[in-house]
Amino acid sequence: MTVVLAVRWVARDGEEERVAELLRQMTPASRSEPGCLQYDVYRAKDDVREFFLFERYVDEAAFAAHGASQHFRELVLEESLPLLAARERTMLIPLD
Repeated sequence: MTVVLAVRWVARDGEEERVAELLRQMTPASRSEPGCLQYDVYRAKDDVREFFLFERYVDEAAFAAHGASQHFRELVLEESLPLLAARERTMLIPLD
């Protein structure tokens, strides 16, 4: 079954541009993963600190591979998460 994730990040004050740059690096690396169907990043129009990620993977194994990838470990776990004031992840399932 396809794995779908909606993620909201809020950067700490003054860290929004660094977070944006890390997401710019993360996007092509994630999109190049064999099991990644979609990896899109958005910034809130009215709050430069707020980012939204929409991710789709072919299955649980592809999602697990994403989380185990070197780029995820380095760019998200090591560099991005310490710069965030908030992080919310919602797993979604298709209705059809």
